[in-house]
Amino acid sequence: MPDGCQHPSEPAWFKSSYSGGNTTECVEAAFVPSGVLLRDSKQPEGPWIRVSARAWDRFVTARRA
Repeated sequence: MPDGCQHPSEPAWFKSSYSGGNTTECVEAAFVPSGVLLRDSKQPEGPWIRVSARAWDRFVTARRA
């Protein structure tokens, strides 16, 4: 698959704006119908966790406060 193309069934991962600038603290997230997926960007093939949309919303709200 060419760069920039993504299979429709693959999540669209994006790097957190709160990730460290030194590339040692990078978190990526992807919005999916069942909530949000989170992973370490240094290990894209490694494990990820899924949280509900409600849990993600509560986390982001608390982080902004």
